[in-house]
Amino acid sequence: MSLNRIVGLPLLLLVFATFATPTPAHCQDSKEYRGRKYKAPPETSHIVVHVAKNSNGKPIANAAVVFNPTKDGKDIGSLEIKTDPDGNATIDVIPTGSMVRVQVIANGFATYAEDFLISESSRDIAVKMLRPQEQISAYVNNEGKPSERKPGVQEPVKPSAKPAASPASVPPASASPTAPKQ
Repeated sequence: MSLNRIVGLPLLLLVFATFATPTPAHCQDSKEYRGRKYKAPPETSHIVVHVAKNSNGKPIANAAVVFNPTKDGKDIGSLEIKTDPDGNATIDVIPTGSMVRVQVIANGFATYAEDFLISESSRDIAVKMLRPQEQISAYVNNEGKPSERKPGVQEPVKPSAKPAASPASVPPASASPTAPKQ
């Protein structure tokens, strides 16, 4: 081998390595970084809501549990979860330190809503659902009375149409066809 090849290749690699990775002085000395800065997501809490009937304590399956968290006065967004057959709804994305309004909606029960301050890393919330109650009035004490309206969509009573004509009032058809007059 020639001396040129033996000395030339390492010398060429040394020169290339020196000039290929430029590190300007302003990048090393300055603390200014122009790329994206990583911002860690906020710490979240594990929340379990157990929904049961108030009358007998049995769990309510497929009830809608709506979470509406706010942190520092800003609305974070609404999240809805259905309960499992054991009546539990679990969520792990609510930031710790936020105020959460929990609403529970189930068929045949009055809607439940309450605000909670989530300050710990794990929270269990027990909700006892009541049957619809009579509306509270300033004129009549309806406290504790069950609702007179049935749950669900209330359709107004529609007046019936004219009664159909009875067969006796229809003139009988003649048995023989009439011949045309000429």
